[in-house]
Amino acid sequence: MPELPDVTLYVEALAARLVGHRLVHASVRSPFLLRTADPPLSATAGHAVRDVRRVGKLIAIGLVNDLWLVIHLKIAGRFHWASARPKQGGRNLLATFEFDSGWLALTEAGTQRRAALHVVAGAAGLRSLDAGGLEPLECDSERFTIALRSANHTLKRALTDPHIFSGVGNAYSDEILHRAQLSPVAMTTRLTTEETVRLYDATRATLREWIERLRTEAAGEFPEKVTAFRPAMAVHGRYGQPCPRCGAKVQRIRHANNETNYCATCQTGGRLLADRAISRLLHEDWPRTLDELEARKRR
Repeated sequence: MPELPDVTLYVEALAARLVGHRLVHASVRSPFLLRTADPPLSATAGHAVRDVRRVGKLIAIGLVNDLWLVIHLKIAGRFHWASARPKQGGRNLLATFEFDSGWLALTEAGTQRRAALHVVAGAAGLRSLDAGGLEPLECDSERFTIALRSANHTLKRALTDPHIFSGVGNAYSDEILHRAQLSPVAMTTRLTTEETVRLYDATRATLREWIERLRTEAAGEFPEKVTAFRPAMAVHGRYGQPCPRCGAKVQRIRHANNETNYCATCQTGGRLLADRAISRLLHEDWPRTLDELEARKRR
């Protein structure tokens, strides 16, 4: 799922191409995409774009008639920009938006249709789609700490909860926690002051670093390589590969469709975190440390 750095790049690319230009026509091909009926999608045609902004992980395109097209890309939704009309036969094509400056296509890979389009009116309509989480790049350490400790969650859950922090998901939370050298299952209310400051600094540094990396990679072109898995990431998506800090193999825990990657040496004092499903199966045979894990592999 595109998170804050990737969504920021989308917003910048769209703003450069759309602000001041007129939306000629919007066409939805998937019956599951459009989640609102009033105002109708047809009411957006013929109006110029005045703003493009990020609302958490959502991308909001504001028109001069005070209507907003708000798109949630979910896991597999992606934008594509072209000077000509996209081919209409592709099964991944969900919608097209014709502007007087070019064509914006929304696609979604796979068979599940999770991406969503809302048409809302005014600031109130936009606020209704905002989960309300704190913007991590727009707050001081005190506000960050208050938000972090507002509920007793694991750090992984707190960072990815859109009601607590805005725009951070599975991928960048792994990177943040690795930079901060904190366990993903540490509880928010048990962090020391020093650990909280470390997490605050790591959150801001990680997100800023990746925004700049993605800007450099895009080089002014429309971002087409949006993915949650990047070779330069420290731990996310790198299970079994060496940690760039200490060289130990990156570990993982799985829950439902999500996978958390971490370095046991750097983040958990060498302790392996129990994968819920596998640890229940193995019980006492579950290895507790990296040394135990390596010893079992040699048997």
